Amino acid sequence: MGTLATELGRFANDVSPAPRIYADANIPFGVVSFMRTRLKWDVLYVVEHDDLRRASDAEHYRLARQLRRTLVTLDRDFADDRRFPPDESGGVIICQAPDERALHTLMRRVDRALFRRGDDGATPLAGRKVQWHPGERVLKP
Repeated sequence: MGTLATELGRFANDVSPAPRIYADANIPFGVVSFMRTRLKWDVLYVVEHDDLRRASDAEHYRLARQLRRTLVTLDRDFADDRRFPPDESGGVIICQAPDERALHTLMRRVDRALFRRGDDGATPLAGRKVQWHPGERVLKP
């Protein structure tokens, strides 16, 4: 028997087909709101949880996988495969954009490219990382 999160995580995609996102503390609230209201994503935003707000990067990485959520971040530290092995993740999207408006545009592109294809469920990046910049994306195996 595992933890409550691991036991319930198996049923997460059955409850809601919405993309399941773990937004770390460096994602602006306006972007989180956009994900929730405009894109209809199921977003766990760490800033809204006192016990997660100041957790380490390693803890966020572990918890996102345990909860079967794709980690969305602006923190390029997560690109380091030695510290954060892709196969130990629920998927990671590392974004870069000059402002919040550009982040909204990136999130729309992510939504169309990854979550609205209909073939991969709510966590299509499990075990992989994507670095997404205006005009390009880089997918790591």
